[in-house]
Amino acid sequence: MKPRHVLPLLPLAFAGAVSSAHAAPAVSFKEALTEGKLSANARLRHEIVHQETLQDAEALTARLRLGYTTKAYHGFQAMLEGESVSRLAGDFFDGTGANTRPPTATITDPDNHEINQAWVSYAYADTRATVGRQRIVIDTARFVGDVAFRQNQQTFDAVRIEDKTIEDLAVSYAYVSRINRVFDDAAPLYDWDSNSHLLHVAYSGCSWGTLTGYAYFLDFDSPDRVPAVSASSRTYGLSYAGSRPVTETVKALYRLEYATQSEFGDYPQDYRADYYTLELGAATRTVTLVAAYEVLGHNERGGGAGFKTPLATLHAHNGWADKFLVTPPGGLADLNVKGSVKLPADLTLLARYHWFTDDENCTDYGREAGLQLTYEFDARLSFTAKAASYVAAGDTGAARPPALRQDTDKFWLQADYVY
Repeated sequence: MKPRHVLPLLPLAFAGAVSSAHAAPAVSFKEALTEGKLSANARLRHEIVHQETLQDAEALTARLRLGYTTKAYHGFQAMLEGESVSRLAGDFFDGTGANTRPPTATITDPDNHEINQAWVSYAYADTRATVGRQRIVIDTARFVGDVAFRQNQQTFDAVRIEDKTIEDLAVSYAYVSRINRVFDDAAPLYDWDSNSHLLHVAYSGCSWGTLTGYAYFLDFDSPDRVPAVSASSRTYGLSYAGSRPVTETVKALYRLEYATQSEFGDYPQDYRADYYTLELGAATRTVTLVAAYEVLGHNERGGGAGFKTPLATLHAHNGWADKFLVTPPGGLADLNVKGSVKLPADLTLLARYHWFTDDENCTDYGREAGLQLTYEFDARLSFTAKAASYVAAGDTGAARPPALRQDTDKFWLQADYVY
């Protein structure tokens, strides 16, 4: 943790709470401070990774977040949250420092203790502004998310404005000065300095779904510079998503999205790549089935770069084995199906299957299957068992990066408590 990036935000949180711009508040200043909401989020997880050519990894880790959010006072509100991740047992490479010899598979849950969120917000009518360290998740987290699966949450030092003044229209803009990533401060890929802009507009007045447009201008830097600069990009996109009743018990699900991306900031080469996805599915009260085809394109102007999504919650999209945390140089085409079933005794079963190829030459990368069973003990406590198995394509062609030639199996047992 680097306190100098957080401490300047704290005076804003408390100074904002004592300002006044309009009518008398519903609560007193004392009540706003003392009658706020305490939040807690705890997770205990056991993870096992088997990856060819690497020593097996095993990790037992615990994560605890504690936060406090004041009541609103004259439209102002403040929140402070700490987060602690601890390694309890196991042998694994956590992404910090040099890997051991023999090299061990990676589980990116290092010991880490930090201020996770520290923000102040001001709301007037249907407009809200938030300043400070905050969680930002946009749409499906395909482009911007909090990386919720990892123990250390990704947050943003940002100024964000959200407006819903016009009926059925939601507009948001964020200026991001720092990305607080899932690594700890000893890792080579630690937090990135940022000069980035996130613009998002969603119109929900369409009878069949929501039409969304977005523009993301990402400009990064870091002490080691190369990984951050290479993730800089300019993206414009459009999506349409929704559902429609087919019968009294079945509804159709659909999503269509396209985005184009090019160089931005200090990115060193001429670059252009496209993204598109088509999802079609059906859902009942207990069963959901979806088929999707998603493409993260290659650089159409030549050079080894694929469509970039550095701020995404990547685990949720291109396979739970996390083989595609960076898009391969030839891009990635992902044909996948997923289904979920609500079972008796508050159990939910989720299954996914992926067929992976590259976008440029249709090179076969491999297949992945995933299975997850969740038991919701009550509204606060849940237990999850989860597995993913990636099987590399049979050939060993040079067109495939080395990591994509290695069969990989991952297993998780997890307990979550939210208050």
